[in-house]
Amino acid sequence: MSAKRIDVVAIGEPMVEFNQTRGDNPHHYLFGYGGDTSNMVIAAARLGARAAYVTRVGGDPFGQRLLELWRSEGVETRGIGIDAEAPTGVYFVSHGPSGHEFSYLRAGSAASRMRPEDLPFDLIRDSRVLHASGISQAISASACDAVSAAIAAARGAGAKISYDTNLRLKLWPLARARAVIKASLELCDWALPSLDDAKLLFERDDEDAVIDACHRAGAPLVVLRCGAGGCVVSDGRRRERIAAHRVEVVDATGAGDCFDGAFAVRILAGDDPFAAARYANAAAALATTGYGAVAPLPRPPAVEALLAEPG
Repeated sequence: MSAKRIDVVAIGEPMVEFNQTRGDNPHHYLFGYGGDTSNMVIAAARLGARAAYVTRVGGDPFGQRLLELWRSEGVETRGIGIDAEAPTGVYFVSHGPSGHEFSYLRAGSAASRMRPEDLPFDLIRDSRVLHASGISQAISASACDAVSAAIAAARGAGAKISYDTNLRLKLWPLARARAVIKASLELCDWALPSLDDAKLLFERDDEDAVIDACHRAGAPLVVLRCGAGGCVVSDGRRRERIAAHRVEVVDATGAGDCFDGAFAVRILAGDDPFAAARYANAAAALATTGYGAVAPLPRPPAVEALLAEPG
């Protein structure tokens, strides 16, 4: 990878996490870290990328702990603003028969106060890949404008745009989400929707129909993440399903974000999209084997070992 440019810059909302454990005490929560784009950029850094994050955190202990986390993970922090007048976002993860569920304390968060005029455009233009998500755009109108400005700057400087639809209807109405997300698909170099998101966005149930809809919206490369069903990769000419790895799942929080980070790393390393997705699929599987969005994010030897196991 280049020694001169930042490999991956992500923009969005970080959060601190309280994750319910499944032991004898259902009231026990592990402290951790989350936020989809933060998870993505940490995953990319652990897998070898020169990475940086663009956001705002509160001038509170949670914001300070996030800064310490990014520095400890080797994520560049000069694109992070500190907002003394707004809190760092918090979320809680609980686990039940239908999987993991989220509760958020994020209204008025520091990240939601991002504005285009506050962006570190030198850092963004120095990136090889800029990653954003639907959540980055949904947290506020000003944050949505900031993401648009970041995408324009990155594209103008020749960077690739990685985009995860990450639909959260608690943050914005479906009609607005569809309009903004479809406009973003037209600007991205690769789209990383989950199957559940894409079904709602495009009103399609069939995987092929969903992928076709993403291509029609303008995404040249689509990686449809299907959870336990693995993923489907389409470059508009070739389409391939990649099976999921069998692992002992503890907590799926952040697995899709890990996939996004790993995919970008391998594309930058020169893999074709199908090889990159196979690597990302393995990384995402490993991310489900521990509690929290960040703690179980894997490093290259673990991913390579899983890929080497007989299918």
